[in-house]
Amino acid sequence: MSAATRPFFVGIAGGTGSGKTTVAHNLHDALPPDRVTMIAHDSYYKDRSGMPSHERDKINFDHPDALDSALLVAHLGELAAGREVDVPRYDFRTHTRLPDGHRVRPSPVIIVEGILIFAEPRIRDRFDVKIYVDTDVDIRIFRRLRRDLASRGRTFEQVDEQYHRTVRPMHIEFVEPSRRWADILIPEGGNNAIALDLVVTKLQKVAAAGGVPSA
Repeated sequence: MSAATRPFFVGIAGGTGSGKTTVAHNLHDALPPDRVTMIAHDSYYKDRSGMPSHERDKINFDHPDALDSALLVAHLGELAAGREVDVPRYDFRTHTRLPDGHRVRPSPVIIVEGILIFAEPRIRDRFDVKIYVDTDVDIRIFRRLRRDLASRGRTFEQVDEQYHRTVRPMHIEFVEPSRRWADILIPEGGNNAIALDLVVTKLQKVAAAGGVPSA
């Protein structure tokens, strides 16, 4: 990017298991690798290494306060200014941050995905386009269950307890209402080819131009 341009920020939100990560990867893969960067809000969960392990499971990880959104906002600002950042790496099994982060360089298109990114005005206001992936609740629950059992070391009982204690209430309170901020709604679990093609066409033009004009 030149001094006259800045990244075009794309926000992708939706409930847990909605397919937002799939949409983010599809958009990412449709662009040249050196023209796009992807960041997950999940990487910014607060480090809980100072807490006993049995206390960590009691935290409401589906509430905005569980995430260090101030750090994400600062990182997006740095990227907009053309500077590199070190995005944290988070271990979902232990609820702690790993010692080494992931270096991210500014690029013409920067995609940010997460369930709560539209619920936080300071993050939401950064995006040039906001996409909400709208998926039926039964599909989302099944995907969440499969993911947590397979990759996060949870038991069925733990997933079920967390869903009813925090996931569902926080979806109703924060995630679902945030869809009103979306510029684009993608239905059918992120598999809507027409909607994706329209977004890809826009991002390809931005990538080819090296970003959008700086303010």
